[in-house]
Amino acid sequence: MSLKTFHLFFIGASIVLALGFGAWEGYAYLQPEGAALDLALAVASAAGGVGLVFYFRAVVRKLKDISYL
Repeated sequence: MSLKTFHLFFIGASIVLALGFGAWEGYAYLQPEGAALDLALAVASAAGGVGLVFYFRAVVRKLKDISYL
């Protein structure tokens, strides 16, 4: 596995984790015992996930000439 492949896999996994955690915290905020911290964590995690999507696209563009092997 090349460094490029590992990097793209790791970024993809980080995107899934960040957006999943954001959804989980958003759900926790909507529960009757939801706190403002849950909302803050949901927004921050979702923003991080969206930022990682843009980073992923930039890395793919930058490394387009390098093989996946």
